[in-house]
Parts: sequence; C-alpha cells; structure tokens
Amino acid sequence: MTIKVLIIDDSAFMRTMLSEILQAAPEIEVVGTAADPLIAREKIKALNPDVVTLDIEMPRMDGLSFLARLMALRPMPVVVVSTLTQRGTEVAIRALELGAVEIVGKPVLHVENEIERLKTELIGKIRIAARSKPRARMPVEAQPALIMDRAFSSEGRIVAIGASTGGVEALQKLISPLPVDSPPILVTQHMPQGFTSSFSRRLDQVSQMSVCEATDQQRVLPGHVYVAPGNLHLELARYGAHYICRVHDGATVSGHRPSVDVLFHSVAVTAGANAMGIILTGMGKDGAAGLLEMRKAGAHSFGESEVSCLIYGMPRVAKEMGATECEGDLSFLAHQIIMKRGVQNN
Repeated sequence: MTIKVLIIDDSAFMRTMLSEILQAAPEIEVVGTAADPLIAREKIKALNPDVVTLDIEMPRMDGLSFLARLMALRPMPVVVVSTLTQRGTEVAIRALELGAVEIVGKPVLHVENEIERLKTELIGKIRIAARSKPRARMPVEAQPALIMDRAFSSEGRIVAIGASTGGVEALQKLISPLPVDSPPILVTQHMPQGFTSSFSRRLDQVSQMSVCEATDQQRVLPGHVYVAPGNLHLELARYGAHYICRVHDGATVSGHRPSVDVLFHSVAVTAGANAMGIILTGMGKDGAAGLLEMRKAGAHSFGESEVSCLIYGMPRVAKEMGATECEGDLSFLAHQIIMKRGVQNN
C-alpha cells in the first residue's frame, strides 16, 4: 500500500530534501508540499494525505497551533520534523501531547552522516505513523480526578507501566487523575535521551501524584511516579525492607533502552503477586514477554484496548501471548490501579 505524504515546511530547501528522501522509499509517495499551515490546510482537503510532516517554526501560523487545530478538526497522522525538537525538548513533548505520532530532528549540519540519519529515521517513522489511528484530542487537564477507596492501602504494592508510540498522551490520561495516595508507579516510555526529563516535568504538572525521572538507588514511595531516563534501563529492586529504583546502561533488550521487558522482568522477580503490570500503545513487542512473567508470578496484568490505542502493537502481542488478564481504555486502567486488592507476604 502506498503511503501518501504531504510536507509542510517554510524552507524550500527542506521541502526539496524531505521530498527526495521520502520518494526514495518505494512505498511512499510525496503528493504535495506546503510553505505554511494555511496553504497546507487547503492541500490536505484536496490531496487527502495519509501522513503529514510538520515544521514548528513557520510564517502566518506556528506548527504547534496548526497541529492543535488539525487534531481537533481532522485528526490524522503527523510527524513533526523540526530543529526545535532538538534544541527545546519541551516543544517536542508539547507536540506529542497535541497528537503528533512521532518526532524527528532536522540535521543541525548538512553533512553526510546527518542526512543518512534523517533518511533512516524519517522513513521509519512515516511507516509507523501510517499505521496509527489518531483521534480528536481531549485536554489532559479535563480528566476527572479519581478518589481512593478508604479501605484501600497502597502499602507494598507496585504498578509497572510500559508504552511506546502514543504513550505521552496515554500516560498523561492514565496518571493525571490518580489520587496522591496511589501505589508507586514505575514507567518505561520509549523516548530518546534528554526528552524524559521534560516529559517527567510535564507529567508532574498535570498529575496529583509526584512525577520524576528515576535515579539509581532512589527509594520507591506511594504517591510517586518514576520514569525511566532516556537511553537507560529502569528496574525495581529491594534494599532491606524497601523498594528502590535501579537505573543502568545495560545492553538493549527487544531493541530498546529503556526496555519495558527489563522493567517488567524485574518487577516479576522483586514484587511478584504484589504488583500490577499495564502495557499501553506502541509498535512492536517490547514488554509482552515481561508482562507474561509478571502474570505467571501472580501479578495482575492489563493491556490498553485496540480502540483506545494510537498503535495497537505491544498490547496485541501481549494479548496473543496470554500475558494480559483483560484489556480496557485508559479510564478502565486507571480504576484498576486504585482498586482494592490484597497484598501478599513475600
């Protein structure tokens, strides 16, 4: 199947470069280009592209404003291609919040290895975006706050969550309504180095729980969320009677660092039946095997449903392997986290 792409960029040089890169992929067709969002709006109506690439800094309307309007009125797969995604990671996180499927940084220097990096990354992410199913956006802040059952105790419980493409929005919708006395949550989100600190700060701003980028030997406490740093694995470990984070730069697992499988495996070993695993939207299979280990160890395990996912890849593989008890949307999964369940003695 041919993937029809519209390129939106105010630079004639970049429009030409991106067109040449994408036309080299046999299954991709560049159906048009636009120098600004107002021109792009008309071309989207006329050309009906499958994927749009979008710059951030443009005349007449900036890329983020256009992205917000596009995702509210005509949701479609968008890959942001901008130098701002490298210089300002907050901009990249905001683009993902607004509905961008993927982020690609423009080459800072037009040298051969940078162009080759752009080619490989851009074509790969266009292919991923074409398989996504964007929906109209609802502001994360509009999510109703949940209230913990008075009989519930988070003592001794652990929640582990894994996500990839589409995970920024999914995690915000899942975590932001959770009450401050929720059990501790460890998160592995596939994200480049440097982006996870901005993501953690943003998630902290919209959540009742305290969110931070995990550090090695950090004690794991109720009411807190610990996000795996980009390019580092996050594991759960014990130090005496307490849970702690282990952060390290081990080999890639399932093609990723951080890897969801690494997190889930450590939780299966360390917390066993006192844990809960949740696998969210994303391409590939990372996390499925680890979630199955958690379930075999007695943990509760859930997946995001196909209708809820931006990309139903990781949850689908987990379901096929028998790793999930059941699936549901993000509201259902949030309620599972605060549902009263007994804690086993280790």
